[in-house]
Amino acid sequence: MGLLERIAAARGRDESRFSTDQWLGEYLIPSQFNYNGNTYPLGLNQTLAGQRVQAVAATLPGYAAALRSCPPAFAAQMVRALVLSQARFVFRNRPSSRTPRRLFGTTELGILERPWPNATTGELLALMEWHAGLAGNAFVIRQPTRLRVLRPDWCAVVYGSDQEPEDAATALDGEIIGYVYQNGGIGSGRSKPQTILPQDIAHWSPLPDPERPGMGQSWVTAALQDIQGDRAATQHKLRFFENGATPNMVVKGITAATKEQFKEIVDAMEDNHAGVANAYRTLYLAAGADATVVGADLKQLDFKATQGAGETRIAMLGRVPAPLLQISEGLAGSSLNAGNFGMARRIFADTWVYPSLQDLSAAVSPIIRVPSDAELWTDTGDMPLLREDAKDAAEITSVQASTIGQLVRDGYTSDSAKAAVVANDMSLLVHTGLVSVQLQTPGSTPPNTAPTGGSA
Repeated sequence: MGLLERIAAARGRDESRFSTDQWLGEYLIPSQFNYNGNTYPLGLNQTLAGQRVQAVAATLPGYAAALRSCPPAFAAQMVRALVLSQARFVFRNRPSSRTPRRLFGTTELGILERPWPNATTGELLALMEWHAGLAGNAFVIRQPTRLRVLRPDWCAVVYGSDQEPEDAATALDGEIIGYVYQNGGIGSGRSKPQTILPQDIAHWSPLPDPERPGMGQSWVTAALQDIQGDRAATQHKLRFFENGATPNMVVKGITAATKEQFKEIVDAMEDNHAGVANAYRTLYLAAGADATVVGADLKQLDFKATQGAGETRIAMLGRVPAPLLQISEGLAGSSLNAGNFGMARRIFADTWVYPSLQDLSAAVSPIIRVPSDAELWTDTGDMPLLREDAKDAAEITSVQASTIGQLVRDGYTSDSAKAAVVANDMSLLVHTGLVSVQLQTPGSTPPNTAPTGGSA
């Protein structure tokens, strides 16, 4: 049974006219992705713009090659993956439950702790971040005894629409009705495309693509020019050292009667003065010859500032502050002061780490049996980057405890006071009916208190 037939059976109506095989045959054609002189399979394309299928951009091989050639970009992606890999999955009661925001675990989390043989939660999170960082999307399916992370450039998202079936992805009633995966890329012919229902796959796209509904985009896309600039600067530096670590020169007036004689003189000069080993050697010229400098050294080019500015832009796009990435711009001046470094860490945590973990937990939850009154969450207690938040957490706990005590003294039940403070919802408060002495009418008898006096 094909994907749409399975969906039709689940919805209780006949949609056999839209078969996956027909879609693959009529709308999907193979293409290619070229980067740095190499050709990679695109995996999936459409004959018409914005049709029923949205392909994951085949940037995984090309962007991986780009990162490997640019140490700052590779380091930014590596830091992102390493930080997320330190989180652990837990369940958390919803704010409206009887025990709001309480963290707990069940045996259902076991498959996340050992997603595949000899693997850990950290490996799962790191691999998902590498896929999401490079391709903009990460896909995980659940099999009977394990999880499997799919290559994003071999996946496609299938859309359905009653109003505009030919342009379902952008239709007003367009919905994701399934996913397609083919080993080697859709259209490669290496294997048969396999269909997956939405409830059987976790799709994480942390940086949404505004031009492709339901799809994510890679942060590397915006950084490509800076990555290319860093690579060009590195090549310039290598060329500088390969050519003797000296400025380029033009030697004029070489006396040579024949072409062979001229070549011999040039070769002799190259052997004695080109290359790092010959740097700073004195150049001796015959009568009539003159050497003129036509280039500039790295200091004159302000090479450090030029390359350092590019590194900072890459760090900015990767959402990793320069001091944390340990690039030159982030290790200078006041950046390493305690307050500045702490603020950089806080910005990284508040604007990227926490939102990413929250979004990732929600994306993984479809393939996990989550208790009805809870949600899949992450425990960040053992993440070194966030340990300095423990002081702030302790201060918040102290304020909450003081608030709970005051509410109990004002006559509210201890359970409702605790629930209201933890959930930040004062509507959960339940009053006992008892009030403080200051609020009682003068001369009245306190509730539940018998009057004292002698015997009758």
